[in-house]
Amino acid sequence: MKKSTRILISGTILTVIIILVFFFLTRDEVNAPTISSQTLTVFAAASLTDAFMEMSAAFEAANPGWEVRLNFGSSAALATQLAEGAPADVFASANNAQMQVAQNAGRITDPVTTFTANELVVIVHNTVSDSIITLSDLTNDNIALVLAAPGVPIREYSETVLELMSATDEYGADYGERVLANLVSNETDVRQVTTKVSLGEADAGMVYSSDVTPDIAPNVSVIPIPAAFNVLATYPIAITDTANEELSRAFVDFVLSEAGQDILTRWGFLRADALATEME
Repeated sequence: MKKSTRILISGTILTVIIILVFFFLTRDEVNAPTISSQTLTVFAAASLTDAFMEMSAAFEAANPGWEVRLNFGSSAALATQLAEGAPADVFASANNAQMQVAQNAGRITDPVTTFTANELVVIVHNTVSDSIITLSDLTNDNIALVLAAPGVPIREYSETVLELMSATDEYGADYGERVLANLVSNETDVRQVTTKVSLGEADAGMVYSSDVTPDIAPNVSVIPIPAAFNVLATYPIAITDTANEELSRAFVDFVLSEAGQDILTRWGFLRADALATEME
């Protein structure tokens, strides 16, 4: 065999070997889960912002290589997005009504679990805290009150509080009407209400107790709402019709775990295991 022929054959064999080695080395990489399969998208009520930011960081730390993407907003807006087909793996709502919207749209097929709860308070900017001391003062003239927009869970809870107070002789049948006469703005979600009062762009607003976070607290005074008029706002969570069920279930389990519940309580929420007692 000529020398040039042997060189050609050897070169061909070497090329084939290189191709085979490259194939076997890259096969596992090709078959490995893509980045998207390790990414979880969570739709969560705006009031959960701080708690779920810490929650996602803790979950990622416990599960290296997994990423949680958070989409916060009013539960009503999030439920609408889900109903319109927005991709998401987990939905955490501030009330059952908006979870039902997602269920009716066929986006929630997994059992729904109540994972925490909240109560309402009135916050007042410090510049007017001397003139707005009690709930009765919300009917005073020249008060700039802000609430979340109709349809947002906190607005529905706020209206329930006003209705309960209006049913008493202490506040009078027109109490709710007189309070709402001071309403100057309907905000997209509860965090917008909190921000406006904290910045002094409004005098008072009705928010969740968990919204009085360390960065907000120095700017506002808190007026508690008596238990007789307050509302226990329960938060349901569920997996959507996602193909990413394993990762989604792992996140929900983490929220319900001791570590997850500790995070929620640090941010002013009630533990899931305490809800039965609260509801009695």
